[in-house]
Amino acid sequence: MLNISSHSKLNEKVDLTGYEAGKKVFHKRHYKQFNRFLAAFSIIMFFVLFLPWTQNISGKGYLTTLTPDQRPQTIQSPIPGRIEKWYVREGDFVEKGDTILYISEVKSEYFDPNLVERTGQQIKSKSMAVNSYQEKVKALGTQITALTQERVLKLEQAKNKLIQSKLKVQSDSIDLEAAKTNIAIAQRQYDRVVQLQEEGLKAITDVEEKRLKLQETQAKLISQENKLLTSKNDVINAQVEINRVQAEYTDKISKAQSEMFTAQSSQFDSEAQVSKLENEYTNYEMRNSMMYIRAPQSGYINKAIQSGIGETFKEGAQLVGIMPSNYDIAVETYVDPIDLPLVHVGEKVRIQFDGWPSIVFSGWPNVSYGTFGGKIVAIETFISPNGKYRMLLAPDEEEAPWPKDIRVGSGANTMALLEDVPIWYELWRQLNGFPPNYYQPQNTNADASKK
Repeated sequence: MLNISSHSKLNEKVDLTGYEAGKKVFHKRHYKQFNRFLAAFSIIMFFVLFLPWTQNISGKGYLTTLTPDQRPQTIQSPIPGRIEKWYVREGDFVEKGDTILYISEVKSEYFDPNLVERTGQQIKSKSMAVNSYQEKVKALGTQITALTQERVLKLEQAKNKLIQSKLKVQSDSIDLEAAKTNIAIAQRQYDRVVQLQEEGLKAITDVEEKRLKLQETQAKLISQENKLLTSKNDVINAQVEINRVQAEYTDKISKAQSEMFTAQSSQFDSEAQVSKLENEYTNYEMRNSMMYIRAPQSGYINKAIQSGIGETFKEGAQLVGIMPSNYDIAVETYVDPIDLPLVHVGEKVRIQFDGWPSIVFSGWPNVSYGTFGGKIVAIETFISPNGKYRMLLAPDEEEAPWPKDIRVGSGANTMALLEDVPIWYELWRQLNGFPPNYYQPQNTNADASKK
């Protein structure tokens, strides 16, 4: 039997030091050096545990620009069209306002090449119609003024005639009273002559003379009464004339005013049509200018999204991508919600760019190589679709400038620097899954104390 289960040790029964392998394994000096190594390593590791360690929050992001107008963009067409000619190639540099491509119309209502000129002619015609209506309104206004003045004169004339008729009535009334007085006198004289003739004191010829005079006086009385009635009738006619003149000229003035209002209505309608045509004229001019797609800013043509000749597209379709030539570089990174209270605007961050050689010690940023300094300029106040909060980092003016060869869109690793703690504390925190120490920057505390 092999006696494997027994507690006896083979090396105690058999001397193995006589063999070459035994000499190498069971050499007593080997244990001494190994123990010294373990002791030195333990002492070094004990002191290392008390070395400072910078807590940090790591994140993954990419390069972007500091302001939205400097970021890569696409150029859209506000109108539908068909590509007719390209003036650039991918990778070309264009200045602001340079023509990128020319398009043509695809809607039938804009096919007329002389659409702008014809609309201008319509505007001129309608403007002339507006001037004609304006002159007609002026002429009717002058006519109304003349009729008003003429009505005033006619009314004065009729009123004067009424006054004359009233005075004539008064005069005829006085004459009538005089005729009545005359007939009374003639009647008394006739009666006296008749009495004297009966007494034989007057001749029959005297009686006949007085009778004739009485008859003449009676005839004058009737004539005077007729004249008075005629004068009163003239007064009534004068009043009727006043009313007639008032009604006649009111009708004429109302008719002229109606025609003037009709002309004004036509004038305003023509002015509205002129404004509408001018609006269409301006729209047509701007639409014609949109046939040439121009660069909104200086930059490089990245990619032609719509390609070829004769290809049609709808309004708002992306035609070409452009990258501005002048931009301020920045880094867009994300932090977990649990780390959000630990970062603040203005804090420093170390950045490692993809493709740039670097040696990184996350806890010792001062001995890292190939990292660059940045500072937080903005923190998003609402969580992003990836479940993290977005931060924007700008270059730190106190650090070395960022490499010029990096491009927008490339990746970057970020480390937000927090407090300095011993390594043993950081190991204990990591083993327990605790977050980094919560703290407030010194400048924030100072501002809060000032407030």
